[in-house]
Amino acid sequence: MTDAVVGANRLELLQIADAVAREKVIDPEIVIEAMEEAIQRAARSKYGMENDIRAEIDRRSGDIRLARLMEVVEEVENDATQISLPFAQRRNPDAQVGDLLSDALPPIDFGRIAAQTAKQVIFQKVRDAERARQYEEYKDRVGEIVNGIVKRVEYGNVMVDLGRAEAIVRRDELLPRENFHNGDRVRAYIYDVRQETRGPQIFLSRTHPQFMAMLFAQEVPEIYDGIIEIKAVARDPGSRAKIAVQSRDSSIDPVGACVGMRGSRVQAVVSELQGEKIDIIPWSHDSAAFLVNGLAPAEVTKVVMDEVAHKFEVVVPDEQLSLAIGRRGQNVRLASQLTGWDIDILTESDESERRQEELRQRSQMFMDTLVIDEMMAQLLATEGFAQVEDVAFATLDELGGLEGFDEDLAEALQQRAHDYLDRRDEGYDQERREMGVEDDVAAIEGLTPGMLVKLGAGGIKTLDDLGDLATDELMDPYEGVLADFQLSEDEANAIIMAARAHWFDDEDVPAAPAAENDDGAQAGGEADAPA
Repeated sequence: MTDAVVGANRLELLQIADAVAREKVIDPEIVIEAMEEAIQRAARSKYGMENDIRAEIDRRSGDIRLARLMEVVEEVENDATQISLPFAQRRNPDAQVGDLLSDALPPIDFGRIAAQTAKQVIFQKVRDAERARQYEEYKDRVGEIVNGIVKRVEYGNVMVDLGRAEAIVRRDELLPRENFHNGDRVRAYIYDVRQETRGPQIFLSRTHPQFMAMLFAQEVPEIYDGIIEIKAVARDPGSRAKIAVQSRDSSIDPVGACVGMRGSRVQAVVSELQGEKIDIIPWSHDSAAFLVNGLAPAEVTKVVMDEVAHKFEVVVPDEQLSLAIGRRGQNVRLASQLTGWDIDILTESDESERRQEELRQRSQMFMDTLVIDEMMAQLLATEGFAQVEDVAFATLDELGGLEGFDEDLAEALQQRAHDYLDRRDEGYDQERREMGVEDDVAAIEGLTPGMLVKLGAGGIKTLDDLGDLATDELMDPYEGVLADFQLSEDEANAIIMAARAHWFDDEDVPAAPAAENDDGAQAGGEADAPA
């Protein structure tokens, strides 16, 4: 291309620029500007690099004009690029300081070195323009599926020719045991486009969850039209996947539409993903119901949801445990990815044993704190009383209504509960004082003696220590200082703001001077004693 540029006549320059622009899909003006810069460099090599030489190619005739520019200045510092005002005005009486004077130069013959320089300049400019065009074209196409032809395979990474750009499928973005060779057609998902020093990098993936979602959108018209929405996708690439779908039209079954007649639609996706098994499940606003669907084909007998820890505890029949977990934990892992919740799976026998152990521990706690027999303690635990506070602050009707309890026994139990709590709080109060937790902290509403001891153990002993905490540092279920007390966000915020209150106390404002009376004495001050 460049050799042709160097030896071309005037019209051929424009034809070459147009041909290169069409081939590289760039603006012809960019190619012409590259040619102008190449000619400028060649001319500076001939006339001197210190000169400011400009080249211009006429866009209609192809004529090349060379000129040396000189700046008009008061005092010349560089003879190559500057000219004094008196000399400039001899050539042009209207010249002023700051003007540029142009001296036409004769056309140059390109030597071998100049031609090589021109070639490098044009190649670089065209390459930069092509890269800029590729980045602009593909930066907004992230999230699309593209088709291409394998250009080469380097260390397991597949380079794909997209026609107007080159992309890469890295080895970890390919399906397991998937091999491509030069010339193979490949379909993949654009998940990232980056502008790097070596040019735009277009990254493709065949393992991304959205690749499967986009494949379904291509195969299922209802998804493309927005009637059916894909709510969540979880994949173990090449092995198994789960996809949750919801229909905005109650008359259309979202699962059936995705499966298609005799499984034709889902089978087309499975074939593209090298036989990856796909479970299509209905999405639900009810998180627990959605989880039950997500764990299919396993049956679920009980679900306990912990919203604070964002965790589900799932109970399944003993014979369903392996099915619920799946091979190498695959089923429960995909269900967790699909729902966004952590999942613990227990068998019915495990859950029963744990419940019995919790009941035994709770009964023992009531026996120790309330000094009652085992039968009475078990009855309290069985009826849902979890701690001494539950007994202390229950109504007499609630306690007296238990089997074998009467009002006198209920009052006696409550008194014992209150006595125990008083003794415990006195012990906590003494302990927090020994730890150095200040009384100002203890005075904050919402902090119990037990909480104060926890704060002291965490090194939080002053109002400033407590005020410096963020809400999560106080209430986080895993790492919060008061995690054991299950504070709500509002309660934690109220405690922290109460600790910070002294930061915003108004500073002492000096009293305004008292008004003077007619005799010059200050009003409200002591009067001079009469003589």
